Amino acid sequence: MLRRIVVKIGSSSLTSPEGGLNRAAIDYFASELAALHGLGCQVLLVTSGAVAAGFREIGYPERPKLLHEKQAAAAVGQALLMQNYREALSEHNVASAQILLTRSDFQNRKRTGNASMAIEELLKRQVLPIINENDTVSVDELKFGDNDTLSALVANLLRADHLIILTDTDGLYTEDPRINPSAKRIGQVDEITDDIYAIAGGAGSAVGTGGMRSKIDAAKIATRGGVSVFVGKMTLPGQLKDILEGQGQGTYFETRSSTLPRKKQWLGFLSTPLGTLTVDQGAEEALIHGGRSLLPVGVRQAQGYFHAGDVVEVVNQDKETLGRGIVNYDSEQLQDIMGLASTEVVKKLEGIHRLEVIHRDEWISLKL
Repeated sequence: MLRRIVVKIGSSSLTSPEGGLNRAAIDYFASELAALHGLGCQVLLVTSGAVAAGFREIGYPERPKLLHEKQAAAAVGQALLMQNYREALSEHNVASAQILLTRSDFQNRKRTGNASMAIEELLKRQVLPIINENDTVSVDELKFGDNDTLSALVANLLRADHLIILTDTDGLYTEDPRINPSAKRIGQVDEITDDIYAIAGGAGSAVGTGGMRSKIDAAKIATRGGVSVFVGKMTLPGQLKDILEGQGQGTYFETRSSTLPRKKQWLGFLSTPLGTLTVDQGAEEALIHGGRSLLPVGVRQAQGYFHAGDVVEVVNQDKETLGRGIVNYDSEQLQDIMGLASTEVVKKLEGIHRLEVIHRDEWISLKL
């Protein structure tokens, strides 16, 4: 059976601690990717490393901090990164293609569809897509934050079977093993809970941007979309295949979800909320456990300026995020009717087409 696999490799696995590409590491990963490709799998690579590869090349003594410096380093480093990947993969007769994405590409549903069709065509032609964030044009407020998130979004967009996030640590531990040698590795996570987040670590290495917490975030996105996830390391030939067979050095995040419809994926993880609605306990129960729509009576507060058809975030009275939905009222209208019973709303607003503030078909729960 044909399997579609997204592999994400972080900066720390591709570069030296001082910066610059480690060609031996790239050759190793290329051989592993080519081996899966040779087995008939559809393989996509999400790679970090452009800034880390480029900053030494243009004379920075350390990884730059300012945005324009990072962009300059990425412009040089991305070319170096692709050159090395293409050369390494071509030794195994695997063709590759470069795809650079920004968060705005995902926020626009038409552009997301176009990117998906292009990648599908590459896979059909047995070309291995190499995907990275377009660091040269991205600005901080529109960045993914790290390529862990990008890999999860790509895995959901392309309806992958597996997401493999490779890093320099062998999975999630009960405590930080660098501090407590008695910490135990967690082999499998069936559900991502607050407890899982509580034991996730902080920052990553000096050349990377993602720590274990960002990988948990990515796993949450991917598993919600029906994609199983592995987070860990590999250093020996054949270990990528071992990971797919359940024998990897790391943590497996299982999914109980079926694949989310593309619209729900966009709504939950790619859209930009233009407002925030605070709801009471009854509305929270109806949305999270009852599978029901949000009615005006359950809304306690509306913040932001939005129109009918925009995306809003919904929180409870403790300010915990419950989910996102497409709102059926302008912000000014909602201010007039929130807290009112449905009969009063009908009297107050003439000619309304939908009574619900958010219909259940236009809602996705994000509560842990």
